[in-house]
Amino acid sequence: MTVDYLRVSVTDRCNLRCVYCYPSGGCKLIERTEILRFEEIYHIVRLFAICGIRKVRLTGGEPLVRSNIVNLVEKLAGLKEIEELTLTTNGVLLEQKAEELKNAGLHRINISVDSTERQSYKDITGFDNLKNAMKGIHKALDVALAPVKINCVIIKGLNSSQIIPLAQMSIDLPVAVRFIEYCPTSRYTKPAGDFVSSSQIRRIIEREHGQLSTISATNRNGPALHFKINNAAGTIGFISGRSTVFCHNCNRIRLTSDGMIKPCLYSSKHYNIKRLIRTGAADEEVIQFLTGVIEEKNQYTKLTSSVNEFDMQRIGG
Repeated sequence: MTVDYLRVSVTDRCNLRCVYCYPSGGCKLIERTEILRFEEIYHIVRLFAICGIRKVRLTGGEPLVRSNIVNLVEKLAGLKEIEELTLTTNGVLLEQKAEELKNAGLHRINISVDSTERQSYKDITGFDNLKNAMKGIHKALDVALAPVKINCVIIKGLNSSQIIPLAQMSIDLPVAVRFIEYCPTSRYTKPAGDFVSSSQIRRIIEREHGQLSTISATNRNGPALHFKINNAAGTIGFISGRSTVFCHNCNRIRLTSDGMIKPCLYSSKHYNIKRLIRTGAADEEVIQFLTGVIEEKNQYTKLTSSVNEFDMQRIGG
């Protein structure tokens, strides 16, 4: 597998407190001086591009709470090697920023929305911001940040009643609604037994809408399997990170907001790139370092029973 996809967490700050991401006991935020500056992110991404990275996704926390995020998008969009520049957001601030992001060079966007019902959304996120998130989705469609993908994490007893309403969004709008199996990241997030499998979700949708048609996997990008409800404007996707293992197809590597490179989300293995950058290492030395990390990636992408604990908001999923 060619490693050509870099996910960059630009902040561990967020304007929501989602139960599957934010630990119930709270999360100690990273000192601001330890968070990568935009010039450092640009420097690292530029060198990663030399090493073969062609796709970059900006994540958080919530990337849109970071001041001047549009400026970072514009700088990264100027890197000729980067073929695809995307961003994952909860959508709360997207209505105000979508057009600027598009004009700065952002190609497309993923929006996390786990419920279409106001109280359920509030129970999951801690805030009554569903209206703003929905406005963000429509604005992203208006400015052609396409394809717009909607990420939905289904948790038993919390939003499992929302499977059909969320699937309905793919009928009404030209969006890809993707159901992501919940994977706990620490003892302080929701327990593992609360996850609803992709196969269960699919059965619920098909009982309501009939058999889903399969969309060709040609040029498949990422772990999602894509389907379509008959006559729908958009598509349905399933990302089955708990009931299946797709490590052998993983082409991504992660840069955390405090400057650590993680070859695998669930591995404790990480590399301190910030130390090299802040001590003035020459580009040639950093490139050699990054090349070694990429070459070693496949050694650290197999999930085991002893999954490393971490705070998702620091890494960016």
